[in-house]
Amino acid sequence: MPKYIIERDIPGAGNLTADQLQGISQKSCGVLSKLGPQIQWIQSYVTADKVYCVYIAPNEALVREHAKQGGFPANRVSEVKGVIDPTTAEG
Repeated sequence: MPKYIIERDIPGAGNLTADQLQGISQKSCGVLSKLGPQIQWIQSYVTADKVYCVYIAPNEALVREHAKQGGFPANRVSEVKGVIDPTTAEG
């Protein structure tokens, strides 16, 4: 199943409180349960003004539908084509 990185422009994201982040997470999980098991949220990274989310889904359209139903921006959705890490250098 394809993996996607979603870039969400959220000004002030880095200043969100733990309670606000919990609320956003709960909203996301609620939408995911409605959409079914084909789409899965793996992890998100919060920076100063953006949130980068990692999802597994059968297609980009389902990722965008999650954003639409949740009221989340999805400024850029990119399919992961490969993964590298320090062990890649070892050949």
